[in-house]
Amino acid sequence: MMTRMRGIICMVLAFMLVLFALPVMAQTDSPQANAEQIRQQLFTTQSKLMLGDTAAAATALQSASERYTSSLKPIFNKSFPELAASIDKDFKRASDALQAGDSLTLAIARGSIWTDFLSASTQLAAQAVKANDGKAAAEWLLLREFTASTKFSRPNSDATKAVQAFIAGTGNAEDALAAIHNDLFDTYQAQLTSSLANADDAHKNDFALRRAEEVGLAAGYFNIIASTYGEQRGEAALKQTLQVFNALERTAISGDKYGYELNMQTVQAALKGFRAAPLSETDQARRAGQLIRFVDLVAIEYKRGIRDGVVVKDIEIQEATTFLEASTAAFNDISQTLEKQDVDKSNRVATLLAQMKTQIQTTADPNALQASVDDIQKTLKEIVPEKWQQVASTSDMDVIVSVLDQIPVAVKSNQYDLAESARLEAYGLLELGMEQRLRGFAPDMAAQIEGLFWQGGTDTSTGGIMPGLASQIATRAPLADIKLTIATLKSTFVQAQQIMDAGKSTPTIVISNSAIIVFREGLEAVLILASLLASLRTLEERQFRRPIAIGAALAFVATGLTWWAANALLQTMLPLGERLEAIVSLIAIGVLLVITNWFFHKVYWTGWMAGFHSKKRTLVNGVAVITAGQMIGLIILGFTSIYREGFESVLFMQSLVLEAGLGVVLQGVALGLVGVGIVGVITFTLQRKLPYKKMLVVTGIMIGFVLLTMVGNTVHVMQVVGWMPITPIIGLNLPLWLGQWFGLFATWQGIGFQIAAAVFVIGSYFWAEHINKTRRENKVSTGIDQKEQQESVVVSSIESHA
Repeated sequence: MMTRMRGIICMVLAFMLVLFALPVMAQTDSPQANAEQIRQQLFTTQSKLMLGDTAAAATALQSASERYTSSLKPIFNKSFPELAASIDKDFKRASDALQAGDSLTLAIARGSIWTDFLSASTQLAAQAVKANDGKAAAEWLLLREFTASTKFSRPNSDATKAVQAFIAGTGNAEDALAAIHNDLFDTYQAQLTSSLANADDAHKNDFALRRAEEVGLAAGYFNIIASTYGEQRGEAALKQTLQVFNALERTAISGDKYGYELNMQTVQAALKGFRAAPLSETDQARRAGQLIRFVDLVAIEYKRGIRDGVVVKDIEIQEATTFLEASTAAFNDISQTLEKQDVDKSNRVATLLAQMKTQIQTTADPNALQASVDDIQKTLKEIVPEKWQQVASTSDMDVIVSVLDQIPVAVKSNQYDLAESARLEAYGLLELGMEQRLRGFAPDMAAQIEGLFWQGGTDTSTGGIMPGLASQIATRAPLADIKLTIATLKSTFVQAQQIMDAGKSTPTIVISNSAIIVFREGLEAVLILASLLASLRTLEERQFRRPIAIGAALAFVATGLTWWAANALLQTMLPLGERLEAIVSLIAIGVLLVITNWFFHKVYWTGWMAGFHSKKRTLVNGVAVITAGQMIGLIILGFTSIYREGFESVLFMQSLVLEAGLGVVLQGVALGLVGVGIVGVITFTLQRKLPYKKMLVVTGIMIGFVLLTMVGNTVHVMQVVGWMPITPIIGLNLPLWLGQWFGLFATWQGIGFQIAAAVFVIGSYFWAEHINKTRRENKVSTGIDQKEQQESVVVSSIESHA
């Protein structure tokens, strides 16, 4: 009985061991595990050769070759026979180098094998997505490299996230393929840049083996992204660059110093301005803002760490070096665009960045480094597009968040002094950048952020007590608590950015505003045209209707051409950035003041209509058959009666186009035109009378609200670009949606100008009523002359039609 029981227990234990071992065995047989094993065995080969143990080196190389042959080679042979042949060739080159005791050639062969693995995994992941096999794509994505993580960058994971979404059904194949391409190609171009820099440093220090290893890796990374290089630069340029990389490998092996430096310069020139995964314009603008901020911080950190030509604080010099690396990376990302602005000045920035690296390495005078920084900033101001310089607050936020990420790392290592240094640095960036504007637009939030940086305070949303980073670091608070405070800070930064951007109306508001304006102006045009045509009642007069209608149609076409011309003009002025939006918004406000001005509509508009009827009578009275001159005159009459309304609409719409984009505005225009079309059909086809006067009043009130919103948003933009001071209304806290929907912000300037606009519009109404009353009293007391009687008849006919 006991024997049987022991047998059962042994069987259960064996079964459990198998279950435990299966996942482990699966992991050790994955593409990533096999590739890493081969890479490690090749490293062992290199190490043993350097130590003179050729037998052990040969054993390690044989193990690497056998593992490759049994695991990865069958897959590569099937999918990429040319790549598999290249790897076989590199293994043969490694074997020959080992036999010859040539460690430099072996180092290059190692780099080529590894980067060929990366190239294969990139392509196989994309193939798996195309075959709708998300799990296989995820497995191959494990065999990859990541961009070196610093406090200014984090390891890319866009491809992994996109494939996970594809597997879960929340993402599509197209997005996954784009993420794989952009993520991996961006990573391997960064690795290419890093390897070339490392090779150059090794060359300067006569580290031949390190130089050869980095050159081999660089050539391999370039091979991964070579197809994109060929698409952008052409096949001839690609072929020439590949030849230069081969020559660079040969000179790294031979030790030809002059040849190596010449080929390295050629490679750097060939890669200049190339980006395998191009950045969007928004990302380029953000990188430009980061470059401007990072360069300043290089000098600040360096000055703290140097005294009388001696390094007194190593950590500050490391910080300066890190900021310089981040500056160089940001510049490389946008250099191609800057070269289009001015190639000489762009090259000047590149030279100065290299000069700063030398100054730090040689512990130069901080004043000399500051001079280099000042020169860079002056040059950047001249060549960085103006609209890119407007995203400084977003870039500041990126940098602040990056610096804050140092704090948990330092606390985890029990280096609270470094954590405090990072906190002060982040707070300094806040003061230099967005804090002043945030104090104007949202003083309570600015106070909350400051409290989170220092001793804490009251949470305005919950009423509870929130801790501050300064007190937490001083009392050596637990890592989890510090992480929570940093997470709260990041969340508050996001809200702060929303407040900064709140001057942008929501798409719904833009659509409704443009629809209201188009409908209002179209309604006036219909009323004018209906009044002119309706007065031509007799059979003889009806022949004059056609040329007036032709003129109105031409006015509609001219309005379209005016729209195109205005939009083209704005495109040439886009470098002005938010300043252009402020200028165009001021013009739009002027148009709205004209539209909403009751004095204009009660007095001038009636005179405008009377003038049209007077011209019409001059052209048609006593004429039985229309002449060419009369035809042209009536066409002009129809054109001028309608084009004014279209011109006003075009001027107003340009502000909305800058704010929300052409597509959003056109939706509102289409909606307004549909309304105008319905009114036109009812008026001209069905010949029914509508309550035009009431419709004009209602749309006038709606436009009044549009005016107030635009005034508030325009003041906000002018404050953002620094054209108007910011004076917060202490104690007044307005929700974000009031800014987005009605342009209401808690500043004296914004609300003051909105009140002034409202007073102007309402006041013009009462002023018009006063003038009309005065005119009526004068007519009663003095009588009406013949001309006034004629105008009165015209006006009465207009009002009766309305």
